[in-house]
Amino acid sequence: MRNRFDEQLFEMNRELIEMGAMCEEAIASAVKALTTSDIKLAQNVKNNADHIDQKERDIESRCMKLLLHQQPVARDLRAISAALKMITDMERIGDQAEDIAEIVISMGEHSMDDLEFIEEMARETVKMVTDSVDAFVKKDIELAQAVIRQDDIVDDYFSKVKSGIISMIADNHADGEFALDLLMISKYFERIGDHATNIAEWVIYSVTGAHKEA
Repeated sequence: MRNRFDEQLFEMNRELIEMGAMCEEAIASAVKALTTSDIKLAQNVKNNADHIDQKERDIESRCMKLLLHQQPVARDLRAISAALKMITDMERIGDQAEDIAEIVISMGEHSMDDLEFIEEMARETVKMVTDSVDAFVKKDIELAQAVIRQDDIVDDYFSKVKSGIISMIADNHADGEFALDLLMISKYFERIGDHATNIAEWVIYSVTGAHKEA
């Protein structure tokens, strides 16, 4: 019985890693579409969003079966409950990557020259997502803690982006709609950073049993 449970737990982890990779690809593609004005790539991000949603449902179903049909010990319960929390954040990362892609499509051709910090914010956010998934794969508490600290960097970039947008609107009122699009995009990046932080916190919980909310 325990061997079967361990096999199912392994499959849960494997699917969680797959979902994390899908989220990494979605946000990285959304960033590339933004910085290169690649409408086709942005459309691909939108088209693939359903795959992330389906993966969330698959993992949730597997977790429920593990809880209902097996007798997990405390360590296993932590892993399963952490997985259920993480897939919620991963699904939202996928949603926000899709939201960014939708704005890129509506913006059409544009130049990022007016706002240098948004690209840097995007790179830091992608790194947070990648590192949070890697922390889970490696059960690396130090890497998870580094992700949590990195959220301050993303928040700082968000403040700089907002200041840049205010200056953009003040200098040229004709750029108002474009500036608001950039503000929404930067807000989505900031939220993605928050979700990556949540994932990192649940990684720590799955390993140690301690969580920030506790």
